[in-house]
Amino acid sequence: MVYMRDGTIARVADPDVMLTSEKAASTAGWAEPSRYAVAGVQVNTVSGPAMVWSRVPLSGAEQALRTLYGALLPGVPAVLLVVALMTWYSVGRALAPVAAIRVKVADITARDLHQRVPVPGSKDEVAALATTVNGTLDRLETAVETHKRFVADAAHELRSPIATLRARLELAEQSELTKEALADVERLQSLAADLLILAKLDAGEPLRASELDLGQVAAEESLRARRRPEVRVELDIEPDVVMKGSRAHLDRLVTNLADNAVRHAASAVRVRVHAEDGQAVLHVQDDGPGIPPEQREAVFDRFTRLDEARARDAGGAGLGLPIARDIAVLHEGTLVYADSGFVAKFPLKRI
Repeated sequence: MVYMRDGTIARVADPDVMLTSEKAASTAGWAEPSRYAVAGVQVNTVSGPAMVWSRVPLSGAEQALRTLYGALLPGVPAVLLVVALMTWYSVGRALAPVAAIRVKVADITARDLHQRVPVPGSKDEVAALATTVNGTLDRLETAVETHKRFVADAAHELRSPIATLRARLELAEQSELTKEALADVERLQSLAADLLILAKLDAGEPLRASELDLGQVAAEESLRARRRPEVRVELDIEPDVVMKGSRAHLDRLVTNLADNAVRHAASAVRVRVHAEDGQAVLHVQDDGPGIPPEQREAVFDRFTRLDEARARDAGGAGLGLPIARDIAVLHEGTLVYADSGFVAKFPLKRI
């Protein structure tokens, strides 16, 4: 057998002895076998079969592996992080116009249809989408403005003939038929007035606001004569609840809430005004059956009447509460129905 040892060859007399690489290395007095790669091959010589062994140190390979691990362990996560950041930036940059369109469309309401979504400078599908949305808003604004003008013009034109008809009925000889006709005319007159107010509110006319005492407005409008004089109106007014608003609009809001409460009350209506958490609060409550929870938002829809069976002259057209809510929203306030009645809240004017 022949062993390679630092470039020299050691020969063993007995060729029949087959040693493993580890045993051969140990026999030859080599260093620790685990630090080297050892290979052997049997060859035929003039003296007979022999094994030729060769070794290669593993230090180079180990150094290469250490270098590779040192580069890959921090390098791969860093590369993945850079790729993720670049992808996030690229996708965000590409979708930024879409986000701007979404935000703008979410802000557009029926009161500000004149607004338009931004059109990006890039001539791609996103720009085409923005152009299409703006075109749709143009057509929608035109249709809504046409509808508003029609309602306002119709309500305005109906006021004069209705007033004339009412005057004639009041001067005519009184009979059962005349009384019924007069009740219908009064209801029609109220409907025309409500439609005109709704048209003005929908048109977004600027609010002519001034400082006023909400308690004074509530007291004056709640004590006006109504169809059911037997219903008692109780007042709980806190002084100096000052807010900024339109006196005409707030008169109408209180009137609509009080009329609704008197219409459905059993015997009494309570009107309360107070300041709470920086807000002016108007609370109108009646001792009637109340509104079921599942219908407390439906009552603010236009032309909604929950009690369809009531007499025609006793009920409204279903516009009083929607008008009241629109007036509250116009004053940056809210109007809801809670368990205890209607609650309107407005920003309180600090004095």
